[in-house]
Amino acid sequence: MTMKRFLLLPLLASCAMGMSAQDYVAPSTNIRAGGFPRILNDLSLQFEVVAPHAQTVKIDICGKKYPLTKADDGKWTGTTDPQVPGFHYYNLEIDGVSVADPASESFYGCGRMNSAVDIPEEGCGLFEIADVPHGQLRTANYHSAVSDGWRPIIVYTPPSYDTSDKRYPVVYIHHGGGEDHRGWAQQGRIATIMDNLIAEGRAAEAIVVCVNSNVPGAGGYSQDGMKAYARELTESIMPWVERTYRVLPGAENRAMCGLSMGGGQSFYIGLPRPDLFRNIGIFSSGIFGGIATAQLDLEKEVPGMLTATDRFNDGLDVFYISCGEQDPRITHTRDYVRQMREAGVEVEFNSFPGDHEWQVWRKSFADFIPRLFTPR
Repeated sequence: MTMKRFLLLPLLASCAMGMSAQDYVAPSTNIRAGGFPRILNDLSLQFEVVAPHAQTVKIDICGKKYPLTKADDGKWTGTTDPQVPGFHYYNLEIDGVSVADPASESFYGCGRMNSAVDIPEEGCGLFEIADVPHGQLRTANYHSAVSDGWRPIIVYTPPSYDTSDKRYPVVYIHHGGGEDHRGWAQQGRIATIMDNLIAEGRAAEAIVVCVNSNVPGAGGYSQDGMKAYARELTESIMPWVERTYRVLPGAENRAMCGLSMGGGQSFYIGLPRPDLFRNIGIFSSGIFGGIATAQLDLEKEVPGMLTATDRFNDGLDVFYISCGEQDPRITHTRDYVRQMREAGVEVEFNSFPGDHEWQVWRKSFADFIPRLFTPR
């Protein structure tokens, strides 16, 4: 039986926020650095909105609403509860209408364009741009053989790509529900994380492909629900990548991973295909429970996982699962990891402080990548 690689990674698990003595920090997601919102020392957020004719103004952060107070000059101000570090979608609610905040950058998430605030976390320098060699994010369109149309894609190439003729392993990374190919490239900061890990010698140079898995006919956590996207991935995306970029051939040089819905796609599409992917990462997926009552039958969904475990293990180099510690999926995920391990499945698991959110997924990606493509 092939031996797996178990690594001790001095990474991320104990990041804790620390602020300077000043009254506030302007998040990087602001349009104007000196404007609002502002991160106060206790990690609460301070807002100021100019809406002189409005009757009510609220800040909606992931479903929790904070009413603002109007002054005589037409400015509405208020402060939220302390927030956890990381990336948070939010919107303004003005007289009952939910709109993006023009003071912040907007990102596609939750099925719409949303404002966002990114609260930095001390000890998580991997997520910040550093003075190291930088790769590139390349935005392109490929022609889908499945839908007979053009579809968007974003590809990260490592720093040496344009100055060498070498070939690279490739990671196909998947977004969550209500997001698209932009999620990992923007909210997830994969380019920055890859640049920093490569510069530190902790990760192999690799190409990372940010896909848009929202294809017609796809939906649901089941083999049938994944068939439409499985065709898109194997018949359109992968052939295009291999024609367009210098990628190494072979399943040992490919990884498939994703968050939430993308983790489910990695489970249903990647795990049963060791001929295509020998490296699988599942981040915060609801397939194990926490958002539905259905029980997952591991053996039914991935035949041989529990009954031919040696063969299953031999088909993979890395099998990785993670989840946020405050995510409602965490208890169920741990239960299924325990079930796998009791059957002899070689699965690597990690959890990080946080709910179903980007700071957990950034940490998951940064924890997963160094495990890949190392000499056997």
